[in-house]
Amino acid sequence: EVPQIVVFLNKVDMVDDEELLELVELEVRELLSKYGFKGEEVPIIRGSALKALESKSTDIAAPEFKCIFELMNAVDSYIPTPVRAKDKPFLMPIEDVFGIKGRGTVATGRVERGIVKVSEEVEIVGIREPKKTVVTGVEMFRKLLDAGEAGDNVGLLLRGLERDDIERGQVIAKPGSVKPHTRFQAETYVLTKEEGGRHTPFFTGYRPQFYVRTTDVTGEVKLKEGTEMVVPGDNTSLEVTLGTPIALEEGLRFAIREGGHTVGAGVVTKVLA
Repeated sequence: EVPQIVVFLNKVDMVDDEELLELVELEVRELLSKYGFKGEEVPIIRGSALKALESKSTDIAAPEFKCIFELMNAVDSYIPTPVRAKDKPFLMPIEDVFGIKGRGTVATGRVERGIVKVSEEVEIVGIREPKKTVVTGVEMFRKLLDAGEAGDNVGLLLRGLERDDIERGQVIAKPGSVKPHTRFQAETYVLTKEEGGRHTPFFTGYRPQFYVRTTDVTGEVKLKEGTEMVVPGDNTSLEVTLGTPIALEEGLRFAIREGGHTVGAGVVTKVLA
């Protein structure tokens, strides 16, 4: 769900007709309203990103930069700052892992919740056996920090781990706060053919990929009792058994994928095993 949106109407330098631009903006607002946004009040900024990019001017007041500043001002004023879940136990899905010679292993990702501080013990959960380690450094945009908090994109330097000891798809969390699981119940929506989803129904035994946080895991679907099949466009309850244990909890959202395409989405309602 996208709660707020700001629109940048690009390539306006290629259109001389002001009335045509007005018409395009009107159509954009109608489209936004159709999809549940407040089309009449959404900021729509006109400009040319290419002109700003190619400008040789060092004056930030140059006219080609004006639209970029308008865009960022609109983002700052119209889109509210999200509430960060800093008071919950720390958790960060691993997006990438690097081995830095002379320093050790760094795991990068966006902190989902909580705060992590240098010298704190953490646990790596999912895919493999859980493993504890200590954070010896927190870095963000090449700056060393004392801590990382919810919403930050950080690199965590981990003590005593080799590059091959951890991988994308695992999570780094406060010890004991999250467990690896393989079975859960979920409420799901299956995309229609028009939305880019499946063309045909599926049955118990269907084995798609479940994209959870930063990893794809194959899972087997069991339909609820009395349901013969699920047709594209259906909202339905499923029981899923994953082939690999990953960190799961109630309320966690996921995508259902097949052949590189998203065919559905869901939320974990109950962890079973």
